[in-house]
Order: sequence, then C-alpha cells, then structure tokens
Amino acid sequence: MEQLTVVLAHLSAKAFDFHSIKSEFDLHDAFSADVLAEARSATDRHASDRRDRTDIPFVTIDPPGSMDLDQAVHIEKLAAGYLLHYAIADVGAFVAPEGALDMEARQRGQTFYLPDGSIPLHPRVMSEGSASLLPGESRPAALWRIELDEAGEPVSWKGTRATVRSVARFDYARVQADFEQGTAHTSIAALGEFGALRAQSAIRRGAIDLTLPEQDVVKNGKSWHIALQARTDVDAWNADVSLLTGMCAARTMLDAGVGLLRTLPAASDEVVETLKYTAAILGIGWPEGASAGAVLASLPRDAPTTLALMTRATTLLRGADYAAFDGDVPERIEHSGIAAPYAHVTAPLRRLSDRFATEICLAVGAGVDIPDWVRRALPDLPAAMRRSDSTASKVDRACIDLTEAVILHERVGERFSAVVLRGAEGKRPAEVFVESPIVMGKCNGAPPEGERVTVTLTAADMETRRIEFGYESDADAQRSVASTK
Repeated sequence: MEQLTVVLAHLSAKAFDFHSIKSEFDLHDAFSADVLAEARSATDRHASDRRDRTDIPFVTIDPPGSMDLDQAVHIEKLAAGYLLHYAIADVGAFVAPEGALDMEARQRGQTFYLPDGSIPLHPRVMSEGSASLLPGESRPAALWRIELDEAGEPVSWKGTRATVRSVARFDYARVQADFEQGTAHTSIAALGEFGALRAQSAIRRGAIDLTLPEQDVVKNGKSWHIALQARTDVDAWNADVSLLTGMCAARTMLDAGVGLLRTLPAASDEVVETLKYTAAILGIGWPEGASAGAVLASLPRDAPTTLALMTRATTLLRGADYAAFDGDVPERIEHSGIAAPYAHVTAPLRRLSDRFATEICLAVGAGVDIPDWVRRALPDLPAAMRRSDSTASKVDRACIDLTEAVILHERVGERFSAVVLRGAEGKRPAEVFVESPIVMGKCNGAPPEGERVTVTLTAADMETRRIEFGYESDADAQRSVASTK
C-alpha cells in the first residue's frame, strides 16, 4: 500500500515543527535541579527486602532503540499449564515519597512520545539508566509469579520485591523472525502458545482489541512518512502478558479493598449497530451473532480498511476512566474492552499510576500495611491520569495531522478515490476514507454514505494542521459547468 512520504530537504525548516506541538501542549524535556539531584542520587530503598532471582534468565521485548525498559519476561511450559515470571521495574524503590521527583511525576502523569523524541515522566538518568531493566544489569523489580492452567487461565498469582537480571534485549521484529525460524530464545519459547490461549480467553470474555494496525509518523533518514504499522504476533503475545498481569493486579487490589483500577463502561447497542453499518460500508463481513471483539480480531492486520474500522471502533471504548478506592469498592470495576477488572501496573517508568498500584500489590504480597503515602495520593491520581491521557491523545493526533498536512499541501486540487464513512448531518460534515494515500478526513458537500466516490483535496494547511476534501455530484458538476457558460 502507498505510504505518505516526504523528503525534508524539499520543505521549509518549519514544515515538520514538532517543537511547536510541544510548546502548544506545554511539554518540557528539562527537569529542575532538585528533581535531577534526587534522580541521580536515588538508590534502592528496599534493598534489604529483596529476594535474589537473578537465576531466572529474563529477556526484554521493546521497540528498537528503547532504553526505558519497564518489563522483562520468562515463561515456562509445565506438565499441566504454564509458569509466568514477569519483572517490572521497581520505580517506587527509587522515588522518595512526596519528594521533588515524586511531585514532578504527578504533574507530568506519563511519558509523551513524538516522532522526534519523547518527553519523559522521569529524568533519563533513572528511567533509561539506574531503574531500567537493561541487559546484564542486576535491577530492583516488582516480580509477578503467575501460574496458569492448560487453558491459559490464571490459577494463582503474587507480586514480590526481587532483584532480577535480563540476559538479552530484543525488539519485536527480531523475536517475530526467531519464532518464524523456530529459534526463539528458551526464556520465551512458550510465549506463542501462551498468547494463542490468552487470545482465545479474550474472545470468550468478549474483550475488544483495537491495537492494530497503528498509524505512526516515522523517520527514515531524511524522510518522514505516515506508515500503517501492522502488529506482529509477538506484539500481541507480549501485550497479553501485560494484560494478564494487570488483571491479576486488579483482583489483588479488589480483594484488599484498596487500589486504583482502569475502568470502561460497556458500549451501547446503538454504538455497536453503527459499527456494524460502517463494516458493511467498508465491505467487511459481520457474521450473525458475532461480537465486536471477535470481528475486529479476525481482520487482516495490514489492510487499510482495518485501520478505518478500528478507528471507528474507538467509539466502543469511550468513557475510559480511573477508579481509586480505599474501603468501599466502586460500583464500576470492570474494563469492558478487556472484559474483566484491570489495573495499570506494568509501565511505571512511563506512567504515573503504575507505581502506586504496584506498591499496593507488593504490600499485599508481603502481608504488610499499605504505605500511608500511597493512600494519601490515591484520591488525586484519577484526575492526574485523565489529564495526561487527554494530552497524550491530542499530541498523537496533532503529530499525525501535521504530517498529513505537510505531505499533502502540494496536492491541493487533486482528486482521490474515497469511501464515505459518514454522510453530512446538519452542520457536521461528511467523513471519508482515502485508501491511497491513507487518510481519513472531513468532506464538504453531500457525498452519499456508504458509497465509493471521487473527492477533491480542498485544503492541507500546515499552520492549522487541517485536511479537508470536497465532493461534487455529477448533477452539481453539470450545474457548475452550465453556470460558467
């Protein structure tokens, strides 16, 4: 499929001005002197409480070049089931409660990713150094031990403090190639079987997977392009490890009566019916009685129509929130996208909430009181995470919109084949999906919903990051020609 591609040398210096997006959303890479001092001097506050598990040959799987390594995995197939060890960077051991570093992290909420770099949650000296699960280094970790039965369902779990060591750092493409060649590392040789079982479990629960494919802004030498990134099997399997751990953490906190959950209400019947209609427009079959999750899971990963339906399917996941509780369990505890209670605990280097939820699970695992500083912070964490999640979503969209505008600004006036995903309604313009190049945008005029039409690119403004198309029916075109005579 065609990718949107542009050579930077042919553009003005401000064409790909991601710095302006950072300024617009008040994102700053720098940290104050006192925050940096804390990060540089931080040592393991729980060193005496750790069990040495450097005997487990953990490996990490991350995007190429990643240095903020939150997770390391080891999975073993047993005679009847599986044993998963999942090591998570123990950020809580490095961050002094309610100190300067802690307060700065609460303001930031998470690491923000832009095409030309990231704005980290913590200073890199810690997030990419002392606390990161880098290969060959002994590191403090929150170690989850999860036993699963032959169907891949968890039967027991516990999180404890440990010292671990990763023996290898892999990226997704490398691990995918190893599995295809039958040479997967022994520490993750059972990952494929595990992932297949967890995928079946997700469909049985009615879970919804919207993580494929992704529309990413990518740099290749001097070129930027918007690429449709199909997710590999390994991406899915690795995500299944994190999802399972988050589900176990949620159950741990619910049993303890204190915690921080990620929640999501179920989508309405109207939203599901609208999604079915969009699938029909795109030529995607929806078997009678099939759930939205089952249909989405069956889609080809690299098809542009998959991106279109996945984008529309985000309506199924509206209303995601965080629920903090200490005593009374909240009325809504389930995440409908996962179809189970769920909590964020697997990315504490990059996301604020994970550190606090992990501290609760570790206290429960050790049979000790939950720290007072965690309880004091709980009521404020949902608002902090809502704020940072909203900013992250807007930043992602702004980067893609900017790239589309820059790449297409010299093609204004060109005509493109498009599918009309939504017709015009009142003051709301229609929305069209252009397959080549891959773009979804507003369309003026009255294109017939569900039809394949020809549209004209009428705007590609780099300043406002706005893309617009226009549609003119045959009758309108004839009237236009007549009026000029």
